[in-house]
Amino acid sequence: MSNIKQGFIAVHVGAGQHSASLKEKYQKLCREACKVGTESLKSGDSALDAVVKATVALEDSPMTNAGFGSNLTLNGTVECDASVMDGSSLQFGAVGAVSGIKNPVLLAKRLCEQQSIKFPYGRIPPSFLVGNGAHIWAHEMGIQTLPPEQLISMRAQKIYKHYKRKVEDNSVEIQKAGVWGCGAWACKDTSYSIGASTSGCGEHLVRTSLARTIAEAISDTSCPTTSLHRSMNADFIDSKFLDGLEQKLGGVIAIRYSPQEGLGDFLWSHSTNSMIIGYMNTCENAPVSYMSVLPSSEVGKKAVVEGVCFKIRLEA
Repeated sequence: MSNIKQGFIAVHVGAGQHSASLKEKYQKLCREACKVGTESLKSGDSALDAVVKATVALEDSPMTNAGFGSNLTLNGTVECDASVMDGSSLQFGAVGAVSGIKNPVLLAKRLCEQQSIKFPYGRIPPSFLVGNGAHIWAHEMGIQTLPPEQLISMRAQKIYKHYKRKVEDNSVEIQKAGVWGCGAWACKDTSYSIGASTSGCGEHLVRTSLARTIAEAISDTSCPTTSLHRSMNADFIDSKFLDGLEQKLGGVIAIRYSPQEGLGDFLWSHSTNSMIIGYMNTCENAPVSYMSVLPSSEVGKKAVVEGVCFKIRLEA
């Protein structure tokens, strides 16, 4: 019997405001990441391995705000967040504000895997490490570290110089988070496997636990598209936790798959100006990438919802 596995990979490069001139490059990157993920699945890797490899492809690109080329802090340094969750075991790993790590997602994955290890003397393995402590732990685990300045791209440096004075003059505080239930969520029950990944304003995502909220909304419903639309409005746009905010900025990609039927739904939604996604089925020859756009008058006030159905060939 062949050890080639079937599966479906989906990625995004953020919910925000993407430059029209860079649209094709962003979409190409999504397609490349999807190819990496599907090849991983075909080779027999686990779903977690495939997701991480696809994410590494995104982190290695200077186009994304992840890994190399990330947006710089006010002090001109790169500080990254990453999180992963295993839907089968419900184990979670995350890092925050970590510098000098080429691929933060690899560190998050290692933390996730460590959850199943029993430590002596009743010690509890960490699931979330930040800052220098995360960097030290990465070095101990053999995960590649770099001088922090090697993660700064020319593009990020140019953007930093352009906006630094404006940020200082207006005392703007910028935060990102890989908090449990906020950035990523995965779970599995007797009927469906669910996965969700979010993007947008970190504070808005944290206050609403958006990844977990969306995953739960589509987990047991006859129409996941309708449920996603309802949840994005009731639990995000109209959330009591975001009262008083003029704009609610967030986006999500979500997958719901039925192993019994071999059928799934890949959905995406955002209240930002745009969101670029990509997806690929292992039984198809080419990935698909798409830029979803919301009219400027509706940004932060409404959420667009779109999606596709997919089928995975079941083994006889």
